[in-house]
Amino acid sequence: MAANESKAKRIQSPCVGLCSTTVGDRVCRGCQRTEDEIRDWFTLDAEARAARIQALDALRVRVASRFLHVDDPACLEAQLIRHQIRFRSDQPSLSRAVELLRVGRTRMQDLSRYGLRRHASVARLAPDALYAALQEALMQEALHRLTTAPTEPSV
Repeated sequence: MAANESKAKRIQSPCVGLCSTTVGDRVCRGCQRTEDEIRDWFTLDAEARAARIQALDALRVRVASRFLHVDDPACLEAQLIRHQIRFRSDQPSLSRAVELLRVGRTRMQDLSRYGLRRHASVARLAPDALYAALQEALMQEALHRLTTAPTEPSV
């Protein structure tokens, strides 16, 4: 099978290899999917998976916009490539920024070198503390979605 065919048949997943549902979380700290969504991911059709990925991106954008602004999307993308951090071509910049912080928070100093700017309310936070605050807000939103979601299967 050609490399292009292999890529086309690969099932896209928001998994970042940091699944906290295995240690008892109801929502994964890495990808913000529920344990049911993770379990059922490969049974969803491509349209349902794409819709769920869009919803996860929207969650990340909504939450990250409280903490960050992307001043230079091209710079952000270049840094993701440089540091070999996975991202999708259709992934919004703020969702990409969450991934960059997750991976690089302990090594980053000047966020402007990554095309990012902190909001004034978190301007004094170091990148690792900024990510911790962002991660906590993501988890709160994801848990809220879990408790207010309809009982039907997730999309």
